Amino acid sequence: MREIILTQRADRDRMLAANYVPREGLDRLRAALPTNLIKVITGPRRAGKSVFAIQALKGKDFAYLNFDDERLVSVTDYDEILKGIRQVYGGTKFLLFDEIQNMPKWELFLSRLTRSGFNIVATGSNSRLLSSELSTHLTGRHIPFEILPFSFGEFLTTKDMPDDFFKTKEKQGEVLSYLDEYLQKGGYPEVVVNGVEHKSYLKTLFESVLLKDIVGRYRVRNSQGLKNIGFYLLTNHSASAPRDRSTSYNELATALKFNSVNTLEKYISYLEEVFIVFKTTRFSFKVREQIKSPKKFYGYDLGMVDAVKFKISNDTGRLLENAVAIELKRRGEEFYYYKTPGNKEVDFVVKNGTEVVKLIQVCYNLSDPKTEKREFSALVKAAQELRCSSLSIVTWDHEKTVLNDGFEIHLIPASKWLLGIEPSPKPLT
Repeated sequence: MREIILTQRADRDRMLAANYVPREGLDRLRAALPTNLIKVITGPRRAGKSVFAIQALKGKDFAYLNFDDERLVSVTDYDEILKGIRQVYGGTKFLLFDEIQNMPKWELFLSRLTRSGFNIVATGSNSRLLSSELSTHLTGRHIPFEILPFSFGEFLTTKDMPDDFFKTKEKQGEVLSYLDEYLQKGGYPEVVVNGVEHKSYLKTLFESVLLKDIVGRYRVRNSQGLKNIGFYLLTNHSASAPRDRSTSYNELATALKFNSVNTLEKYISYLEEVFIVFKTTRFSFKVREQIKSPKKFYGYDLGMVDAVKFKISNDTGRLLENAVAIELKRRGEEFYYYKTPGNKEVDFVVKNGTEVVKLIQVCYNLSDPKTEKREFSALVKAAQELRCSSLSIVTWDHEKTVLNDGFEIHLIPASKWLLGIEPSPKPLT
């Protein structure tokens, strides 16, 4: 055990010595460090959870142990682990445990360490596994953090863009060029920072996550069926009006030749747990209708979507919608899609408590009057039905405010919306 921890200490020291892109949410984690609550960081593999923790702990004396190590698979004596940590790190009270879900009964071990006065940061790549155990054994004694691949803002940080990058047309064009790159390559640090070719790297990562984190952990017998579902959901990500891309589990089971809808649903839940896809449901004031509604799926990373899916045509509009969905999730919003009784579709309904607070449509190109009319009509109809006055259309490069049937509709360039920049006031048209 001592030799394993010594080897991993060298890994920790290399990470501490490296330079990294500051991650969003870092100040929140640093502020939480002095508390005796367990800080739990979840997110996809290779998205930067360890680095996020290292950035927060830099300057503190902390022990590091990575359970994504085959030498620790057979270890069941937790006191032996603690003994090894003491041998290598002495009396430090800060502990960073990486990929903690690989350790049997990890939640009991962490609970015991916390009661003994240790200050713990832990990372994990399985959302349900961690959340279920945390809610059962560590209720009220942990703080959750979620780290996804780079946001567009973090992506731009790696490009050394100046703060006034919207000041001139030339700079605006450069930002659009980077946005196009982001929609294709996504935000995995290895791709963005180190320039690794995204398609081969992310397809390999996709297959590795399926094999290691799903097939191995849950003893999935139909591994090809699981892979087919992953391919299908990433290929059919997002919605593209007027075509309905929402997914009925019964229809999907038939299309993929699954004999059991329950097995299909279980496999999809595994893909959600390991941060391959996430879903939205159709908004309704009736919970029963929400549960029964067809689902829409999005990829957690645009580069993985591009690497895995079957593509025969340009689909920038769908990728743009997926980017908006990821950002809403990153911001912690509660969101749905919506269809009016007349079958008009709104991409995102954002809810706060019992109130619908925003309606967001995503449309790459509004230059066609028919497209513009369709998008405006859907928003206005949904606004009337849901009693919401905040209406936006995220576009590629249009910026103006339109008055339509008594409602103000704000057209916002995607580059600004993804960065959280409020658009400049424009005259009503």
